[in-house]
Parts: sequence; C-alpha cells; structure tokens
Amino acid sequence: MKPSTIAVAAFSVLCAQVPCTVAAHDAVAARDAASASAIEHSALEFEEAWYTGNAQRMAAVLHPSFTMRHVGTDPSTGRSTLDQNVDARALVELTRQGHGEVPAAMQQHDVTVLDVYANAATAKIATWYGVDYLQLARWNGRWLIMSVVWGKAPGVRSPPNLPHHN
Repeated sequence: MKPSTIAVAAFSVLCAQVPCTVAAHDAVAARDAASASAIEHSALEFEEAWYTGNAQRMAAVLHPSFTMRHVGTDPSTGRSTLDQNVDARALVELTRQGHGEVPAAMQQHDVTVLDVYANAATAKIATWYGVDYLQLARWNGRWLIMSVVWGKAPGVRSPPNLPHHN
C-alpha cells in the first residue's frame, strides 16, 4: 500500500471515531454532572444535619467506616494536634445531642466539589467556623462520606449559647 493510501485510510478511521468520542465525552460529562450534584447533596445533608441536630439525616450520609478528625494547634507549644477521632456512631450521637446546632443565621455551608474520579470524590465545605474537607465514595449507588478532616479558622469561638462552647 502506498503511503498516501495508508494516510487516507488512517484519516478515515479517525474521522469515523470522532462521533463516538464526542458521544462518549458527552456521556461522561453528564455522569460527572450528576455525580457532582449527588456529592453536593451529601455534603449539604451532612452539614445541615449537624446544624439542626438531625441524627437521622446525619446517619444517612455517613459510610459505616466513617471517621472525622480535627487538625488544630496547641496554643502552648504551637505544635499541630489531632484532637478528634470521631467514628460514624459517635458523630450521629453528637448530632442527636445537638452539639452542632447553631441559629439559622450562622448556617453557612458553601460546598465545592473538588474532584470526582470513578467511585471516589473530594469536596470542601466552607462554614462559619472554618472548613471541612470530605472524602466520599459511591457506595451501592449513593455518595457517602468516608472521612472528614476539618480546621477551625484562627480566632473563631463558638457562641456562648451553644452546647459545644469553647
């Protein structure tokens, strides 16, 4: 076969694949948009459940292997600390006890989906007290929160009327 014939054949194969590639890209984009929406929903459920003391809503978005940690700073030494290691059962109970309840005016929860890949995702929630970073997994068709690492903004203190006043 002459080089020009090979080039024409290769070009023809490439052109035939373009519609398939575009269709596949569109399908992936639609799936990613649906995933991002479902991830955002799980993140909002997590934060709103905490703010309102709704243990049932909290339990619905946590994976059974969930863990939450807070990265802080020891004021006396300036060294980093992990001062929480909360599992799903404990967080549901803390939610039930109202430890996260805040007035509606303080219920800020701006969600950003940072990345989605197959059955794994990361999201960020900006709150009145700081930031929550969530790792989520698509588990049996639902986006559940596997872990949270959160940090409090410097100088933020809880209002005195809250049960977890610091």
